[in-house]
Amino acid sequence: IFLIQDIDKKYYITTGNPILKRNIPKLTEQLNKINSLSADELKVYYKNVLNDNVISDKGGAGLGLIEMARKSGNKLIYDFVDLSENYSYFYLNTEISQKIAEDQSIVSTSASGSLDEIKALHKTLNKEHIVLIFNGIFNQESLLNLLSIMETQMMEHALNLKKKVFNIMVEMLQNIVKHGANGKNTSQNPGIFFINQKGSKYVLNTGNYVANEDAEKLREKIEHVNSLSYDDLNDFYEQSLFNFQIDSSKESGLGFIELRLKTNRKLKYEISSFNEKFSFFALETEVD
Repeated sequence: IFLIQDIDKKYYITTGNPILKRNIPKLTEQLNKINSLSADELKVYYKNVLNDNVISDKGGAGLGLIEMARKSGNKLIYDFVDLSENYSYFYLNTEISQKIAEDQSIVSTSASGSLDEIKALHKTLNKEHIVLIFNGIFNQESLLNLLSIMETQMMEHALNLKKKVFNIMVEMLQNIVKHGANGKNTSQNPGIFFINQKGSKYVLNTGNYVANEDAEKLREKIEHVNSLSYDDLNDFYEQSLFNFQIDSSKESGLGFIELRLKTNRKLKYEISSFNEKFSFFALETEVD
């Protein structure tokens, strides 16, 4: 797991991965040693480790951990959670603030609290079988990155299922990129995307803001698409492609029509009020 949080002009970076339990004592010793040193002492310690240890393909005797502490200017918060007889889950968290704390001996309580929140979130993600989640700014570049990550996640799946998931991902993510609201004249829109696996089925979810004046029209579009039979939907798709004078109350973005055709299911959605300017639009599809 890898997360970046932006809280009160500070960034919190958290990683997590399984490790062998036999490696915990040495790792704990390294982390405690690093956390006990001041900024100047860390510089000296880094040089000593660099000069005195042989760097192998498995690492440089904690050089990466020392660099994290030096560059962040804060302590490394960590924890181990039992997984099995031989493995534990290793969480590592550090805070990056605009100004390096003068007293390096103080462990940030906010970083510690952040790690507790991440552990709880990670437990929920595992419970819901979520294989990918992204919450942030969506643009064409982030869309391609998410597709690349998902390709790795689905390497062992059948090609037909892979293509189907990819095609539906593109339609849903493009909806955020092209039609999401951000209150600014940019093509970078805030939103959330996550996908979870339930047996052989994938459930894809997106969420993004829409202007309040567009919310009701959006609802009408989806309701109209959901009301059509499969044959009527194909006819409506052709009309939407070539007839630009179609009644606006029934007009639908081609993306919604394609989602229904590709999933052969009605679209699940919810539009809820957010503030005086925006509503939040959540969309769910299923693929098997």
